[in-house]
Amino acid sequence: MIRVLFFILCVVAAALGLAWFADRPGTITVEWLGYQIETSALVGALAIVALVVTLILLWAVLRYLLTRPAAIAAYTRERRKQQGLDALSRGLLAIGVGDRALAQRYAGIARRNLPNEPLTALLRAQAAQLKGDRAASRRAFEAMLDRPETELLGVRGLFLEAKRSNDLDAARALAERAVKRDPKLAWGVNALFDLQAREGEWDGALNTLAIARQNGDLDQNVAARRRAVLLTAEARDAEASNPEKALALATEALRLAPSLVPAAEIAGRILASKGEARLASRLVSRTWKLAPHPDLALVYAFAKPGESPRERLKRIKHLASLTPGDIEGQIAVANAAIEAHEWQEARNALEPYLEDRPSARICTLMARIEAGELGDRGREREWLARALRAPRDRAWIADGYVSDRWLPVSPVTGAVDAFEWKAPVDAIGRGDSTLVIEERPEPPMKEIAAARKALAAAKPAEVVVEEVHTEAAPRSAPPSIKKEASVQAEERRKPTLFVPDRPPDDPGVTQADTEESPTSLERLRAAQIR
Repeated sequence: MIRVLFFILCVVAAALGLAWFADRPGTITVEWLGYQIETSALVGALAIVALVVTLILLWAVLRYLLTRPAAIAAYTRERRKQQGLDALSRGLLAIGVGDRALAQRYAGIARRNLPNEPLTALLRAQAAQLKGDRAASRRAFEAMLDRPETELLGVRGLFLEAKRSNDLDAARALAERAVKRDPKLAWGVNALFDLQAREGEWDGALNTLAIARQNGDLDQNVAARRRAVLLTAEARDAEASNPEKALALATEALRLAPSLVPAAEIAGRILASKGEARLASRLVSRTWKLAPHPDLALVYAFAKPGESPRERLKRIKHLASLTPGDIEGQIAVANAAIEAHEWQEARNALEPYLEDRPSARICTLMARIEAGELGDRGREREWLARALRAPRDRAWIADGYVSDRWLPVSPVTGAVDAFEWKAPVDAIGRGDSTLVIEERPEPPMKEIAAARKALAAAKPAEVVVEEVHTEAAPRSAPPSIKKEASVQAEERRKPTLFVPDRPPDDPGVTQADTEESPTSLERLRAAQIR
């Protein structure tokens, strides 16, 4: 509405101006280069306006012609940019779905249209990786190192390529460059930490862990646990050469992670060697309450040098009373009782675990009890045979790797604090029920011998057998066929007795066998079932 009103006002003003010029005629004379032009004031004004309009139009046309090349170039650049961005988008989508040919095609289009775009280099590198061309991928990442905005991207790409090639030296150099370039970059700090820990550089790993903790890349509890593991590893290496340093490191590790068994074992062993038995016992028992372990029981038992086996048994019984529901305490009691020749007490400690498929350690301990208490070589061999088929005991396990001792780093993946004390079947999930070996009860030898004698002396009429019904010969059959059929029926009615030479679980020891040599029994006793 305002625009219409403004237009009307302009028209009215123009009309009034023309009317004013028409009411006041005049003469305009122009003399130039010997020419004289005379006209009225109105015509002169109109001529001036026409001249100005003509000049404006000429300038517009000239300006349009002069700016066309630049405009065409700008339009071309914009069109190429749009095509490049579209190629980048489609190329990244192709990489996401794994279309190698389409990714290569769009990478080429993006390179032609957007050669200086950082995403173009990334698309080229990822397309080369998808194709399996590691050389081209490496060249693409190396080209990124020359530009500040893509340097870290190139470093990460080269780091991943080095990891795939198992070139740990190059991977570590790239990780150090990433940390130096940007300490707040989580992947660089974590990668450098893992590589240092795998190579056993505990001091460098501790410094890198401090950087990660300072920048908030790790949770405080996780960082404390990792620091404790690294301190324990360093203490284990320094225990033989510098016990004081090892004790300080292990003590600090226990302060950060009280349930860390190796740290308590190292600290307790060093304190016991220094004659501080009470402090060693207190430290070991505190960790035992959180994580019972055979190594802790061994350190606790020998914390006081010179004690008799019976005194060590008393100490172990006190330690086991701290965790009454855990099997490790009862196994430790049984071990100490065997050393003290308290056979009945060792039996009582293991008795609750004998019914439900005892583990290999329990079977081995029962073999020692049978051999030590009664000297029954047959029973000892029987228990050792059961140990070969018994469920595997708990061990240090990480990523499917079973170790007889704790390690700070997994030898499979290089992860820190990966080892756990558990049964091997727990490392792969729930066991397959079809692979479980059923344990039969112990063969009652006396009852089997009595049954054999009874069966040998029994009359055929006293033996109850199941009747075998057979078809009788037809009445119209010849007498010879009837006789043969009756003989076969009589043979089937006779009782068939099958008495095995020995029960299925009998290891094969007979009365006529001579005693086994001590060497063979010792070899069976020393078998470690893991």
